[in-house]
Amino acid sequence: MTTVPCTVLTIAGSDSGGGAGVQADLRTFFANGVHGLVAMTAVTVQNSLGVQGFTEIPADVVTAQIKAVAGDMGVHAAKTGMLATAEIIRAVAKTLDEVHIGRHTDTPFVVDPVAASMTGHALLREEALDAIRTELFPRATLITPNLDEVRLLTGIEVTDAATQRKAAEALLEFGSRWVLVKGGHMYDTETCVDLLYDGVELIELTGARIDTKNTHGGGDTMASAITSSLAKGSDVPTAVTRAKRFIERCVAEAYPLGAGVGPVSPFWRLAD
Repeated sequence: MTTVPCTVLTIAGSDSGGGAGVQADLRTFFANGVHGLVAMTAVTVQNSLGVQGFTEIPADVVTAQIKAVAGDMGVHAAKTGMLATAEIIRAVAKTLDEVHIGRHTDTPFVVDPVAASMTGHALLREEALDAIRTELFPRATLITPNLDEVRLLTGIEVTDAATQRKAAEALLEFGSRWVLVKGGHMYDTETCVDLLYDGVELIELTGARIDTKNTHGGGDTMASAITSSLAKGSDVPTAVTRAKRFIERCVAEAYPLGAGVGPVSPFWRLAD
């Protein structure tokens, strides 16, 4: 008998260079043995040198995509990536309630608050950042900001373990069940330490710092790997620990592509 895999929904924008966004999500889902569903929020014009522009999808079309797949195929877990505008964020939040996805349901929901470029510049207007804080975070099982996004969302500049914990505490006040403050952008540290926190349990996940500039799509890939494990029934600490190992290998296997920053690679899963 054919086994039907778990389904995982990504609500995110595309990457014409194939390294991040929906493209990274789908190949991570495949590498982790789940079936990827998509609600596209924006079409970007980008390559290894950065984003040159984007066109958002109308909010009603985004929500129609969510309802179409959730109503027919079912969703075992969901994640967000680039949501582009406050209007889309509010519409997505309302629709997730309607299809019973989020922390107060049986379907885990991971928010990767894509709010900063690779250079740390804001990608979203303040009203959209506020919508992430007030609409998405309270519905999230887990949020996964990098340090630039932490700064934009909380105003806290993370430079060491103490400020990383302070950031985790501040982020948790927005209402998610768990917070993962990723430490990859603390470039002066010898290791990459991610901090997972739920208000009671504080878990430090330490990994190797790989000597490569090719990290495009790393955040998307890690969030997608976490969501894949949650879909299969793992608890949050287990899912994050597995995803940490997965992304370390993807960064180690990253390849140069184009004149700028190349993508992290899950292709090692095929070789193994």
